[in-house]
Order: sequence, then C-alpha cells, then structure tokens
Amino acid sequence: MKYVVLHGDGLISGPRKELGGKTALQAAATPNMDALAQQGELGVAGMPADGQAVTSGMVQLAVLGYDPRKWYPGAGPLEAASLGVTLGEHDVAFRCSMVTLRSNAGGKDAYGEIKKLAPPVTVEGETDQLGVEEARELLEAVNEQLGSETIQFYPGTGSRHVMVWVNGKLKAACLDPREAIGKPVGDCLPAGDGSDILRKLMDASLVILRDHPVNDERRKDGLKPVHCLWLWGQGRASRWPKFSDQHRVSGLVVATNDVRRGIGMCAGLDAVDPAKIVANDGSDFLSRGQAAVQELAKKDLVYVHAELPSAVVAGGDAKAAVKVVEEFDKRIVGTVLDGLAKAGPYRILLFCDRGRMKSDGPQPVTYALCGGPLQKAKSGRRFNEVEAAAVKDGARDASRLMNRLLAQG
Repeated sequence: MKYVVLHGDGLISGPRKELGGKTALQAAATPNMDALAQQGELGVAGMPADGQAVTSGMVQLAVLGYDPRKWYPGAGPLEAASLGVTLGEHDVAFRCSMVTLRSNAGGKDAYGEIKKLAPPVTVEGETDQLGVEEARELLEAVNEQLGSETIQFYPGTGSRHVMVWVNGKLKAACLDPREAIGKPVGDCLPAGDGSDILRKLMDASLVILRDHPVNDERRKDGLKPVHCLWLWGQGRASRWPKFSDQHRVSGLVVATNDVRRGIGMCAGLDAVDPAKIVANDGSDFLSRGQAAVQELAKKDLVYVHAELPSAVVAGGDAKAAVKVVEEFDKRIVGTVLDGLAKAGPYRILLFCDRGRMKSDGPQPVTYALCGGPLQKAKSGRRFNEVEAAAVKDGARDASRLMNRLLAQG
C-alpha cells in the first residue's frame, strides 16, 4: 500500500468580487481534486489550538499526527533542522529574515537615508527578489563582524536564514516581519527578556548591510536594498517521536520551504534535495509531482508541499490565484494520480489551508481522503471550501487525519 499527502498551502481563500463571489477553488477547473471529493471523504478539519495563533506550519504538523500545542517549537529550530544545523539542548534558533525598511522623513531617497531603527522608519517586509549568492554574501558579512562563540548565522534561501544563540534566552516577544509591514519600526522590535541583545544585533546588522556593495548593485538594478536582519520565530530543538516508530511506514517530504522540510526531518522523515525541485517560490509544481512519483517507488508515504508563489500573495490577484490552483490540480495532483495508477493500491489525503495568513483561533482545513484507483471526475460535488463545509458530519480533528489515512479497512 502506498500513501500520499498533498498539501495546497494558501489555496483556501474567501469569496472574491473579481470571481463573481466565488473562492479561487470554486472558480478553478480542478478535475483531479474533484475526483477525490466525489469518490472519497470530503470535509473540514479543525486545528487543536486552544485559541493560540495558528500558522500553516502548525497545520502541517497536525496533519502528520503531532499535536502542535505540544510539539511546535517555532519556525527557527525547524529551519535549522532543514539546513542541517545541530542545536544543543539550551541553544535557541531564530528565524533571521532580511528585510527592507522605508524612511518617511520626506527625503529624496526613502530607502537610502535610513541610519537607525527608529522613527520615522517603517517596515516594508522581507526583501523580494534576493538571489542565493547575494543573500550568502550579505550574511557572511554579518557573521564576520557579529558572529562569535555564542552567536552564529547560517544561510538559508531567499530572504530567510537562521541565527543560533548558544545557551540563549527564549522568551523575548518577537514579531513576524509580515505583521510589522507599514508599522513604525520602533513599535515592532523585540521586547522582554533577552531583547536587548537581539536589538543590538539588529541595529548592528543595519550598519553592516545598508551600504554593502550588494545593496549598491541592487539599487543600480532598480531593486530594493536589504537594510537589516530581523530576528523572530525563536525556539529550542524539539525531540519528537519518530513517525516511522508510530506508524510503521517509511516516509519522505517533497518541499523547498525550509520550515516544511524541517517539520518532516524532525519527525524522522527523509527530504528531497530542494535542487531537484528547482523553484523556491512554490511555482514549479510539475517537478514536485514527478519527484513524488519517483520516491513512491522507494517509500511507503510521500508528503508533497506546494504554496502560492509570493508574488501572487503580495499582488492579491484573484485570477492569478485561480491559475495557480489549476496548475496545482494538473501538475501535482494529476501527475501523482497518474503515477499511482501503476503502483497498485493506494490511499491519498489532499488538504488545503490559508497558508501564510495567521489565525487567532482554529484554522479550518479543507480535505479529501480517498482510496484508489480512481475513476475520472464526473458531474457532482467538487473540492472547495463551500462544499466541504456543507458536509453534515461536521469538522474533524486535523491531528487525527493521519491515522485515518493509514487505517486499513
């Protein structure tokens, strides 16, 4: 028996005026996902959150069968695991984002007149279009001047990297830079125990990066500069029960996102080399579907993650989101189903969530659970938020979906 989990990160949305009041899933043509909805179990699954803020990473953790209230350590240690960074018992890993700031002082250059992390500077968010070599060069410059026996920086992908504070403090209040967009930078800096060290590091990174040659080249090319490092998402290494010990199946994660890969690796699953999937923005769906099919020849279970490209999220283009949903259906779901047709009996779990958005309470997940082989989709119910919510059985617990997927008979 083969098992597949397909995660559409960010495919859930609200109704959009541009789509005639439909969601992206409702407006898209999704014959493969519809086949799962028609021939399997369709519904919604709630998160065991107890009112805490829910992220998409926590949803993934729950679907793998781990209660996020107990096991989610924060984005920092998960990214560290993905990058192969070993943490000591008392080490604290921070997500280290490269961000762009903006001066509202009224000068000629809103991006070049920033001298310190104080008014009238606001946060624009994580820096876009940042190449691997650019980011590495900037991070090396910071590590050369700020790195020590207790502070080390490790390169990740794009604008997201990792800082490890050996025997560091854990409880500072640190804000996700996406939540700081448009706000005065002084209102968004770390606060509480250990925040003095974090603020000093962020201040020092501004001095190192703002006039770095990489930023000079970015300005010449019409790109926004990297102003400083933003520290957040901290946590200590989490020692989870191994997935294979609990379920007696071998598994693997197909993802480029470091948090997604880190969750799988912390659970004891293998992970496909991101270079084999090519794109870092979630847009290269076909290579993910093909990688999943190849790995199913070696593994019992494959977990495939794909998300809305950052440009689509930032642009808020509803029609572009519909196109991504259709690509997900064709390139990932369709490719996997075609491959599974030659692999014998299988069971497949498809679920979609709201992705990068945070929720202050339970975040419902739309899912379909089905055994194969499947027939082609016919007229009937479709895979989307509205039809899933209309199922009379009510919401299930997302952390129990894995047991349902692996249940025999």
